[in-house]
This record gives sequence, C-alpha cells and structure tokens, in this order.
Amino acid sequence: MSDLSTLWYVLAVVLVIVGIAGTVLPALPGIPLVFASLLLAAWADGFHHVGGWTLGALAVLTVVSFAVDLLATAMGAKRVGASRLALLGATIGTFAGLFFSIVGIFIGPFVGAVIGELIHRRKLEDMGHAAKVGVGTWVGLLLGTVLKLVIAFGMLGLFAVVWLAHRTA
Repeated sequence: MSDLSTLWYVLAVVLVIVGIAGTVLPALPGIPLVFASLLLAAWADGFHHVGGWTLGALAVLTVVSFAVDLLATAMGAKRVGASRLALLGATIGTFAGLFFSIVGIFIGPFVGAVIGELIHRRKLEDMGHAAKVGVGTWVGLLLGTVLKLVIAFGMLGLFAVVWLAHRTA
C-alpha cells in the first residue's frame, strides 16, 4: 500500500466519522458522506475489494435514507395532526438548535413545531394541542435519526463484510 492510498483511506475514515455525526446533526449530509467515504475507500483500492454491485447497494441505501428521514418525520407529525407550519417550525427549530449545543439539537425541533402549530391555529388556548404536535414531530425526527444511524452502520457493515471477504479470498 502506497503512502497516497494510505492518505485516501485516512480521509475516508474521517469522512465516515463526519458522516455518522451528520446523521444526528442536521447541518451535515450524514448518509451521503458515509457513502462518499466508502466510495473513496473502494476507489483508493482500485475497486479491487469492493465493486459495482456493493457500491450500487450502498447507493440504494443512501437514497432510502432520504425517504426514511422524510417519512418518519411526516408520520410522527401526521399522527398528532400537525400543520405544515408545525413541520416548517420543527425544521427551523432543528437548525436554530445547532447554535445551542446538544440540548438545542433536541429541544429545537420541539419548540419550533409548537411555535409553528400556534401560529397556524392562532389561539394560545390550543397550547395543549401544540405541545402534542411538538412531541409527535420530535418523536418522528428521533425515529428518523435512529433509522438513519441503523442504515449508516448497515452500510459500514456491508462494506466491511465485502472488503474482508475479498481480502481473505
């Protein structure tokens, strides 16, 4: 292994770590970064250990992660009758929460959804419903994050199994 390929592998590992963080932090494209890092690792090896079929499967998992993210949030919000403004508020709250450390990341979507729902309903008396919407939307976001982590680690596992299978062959 040359020094240059070692550099590519180190970069791939760094991108995997950033990608895993990005599955939790909304400002980073987590799963696409994981995919890019695995593609980089396969490329650094000249696609000797990991080829097109595996990379195709990883690409499909990357696309699936987008659907999972959207569907989990939408289903959580829909179950509690959230308005579009509540979803928009949750999204804005998620990004705003980034400025308030890890606590903000967890509280931001809830607060944003509650504010969005209150704006939609235009009545402070609906605070109970707005809080319910905030919780439902937050649970959907949390479920989406957990599922994206499962996909990310599944991608890493698939890559590792294929890599090792070709390495020992």
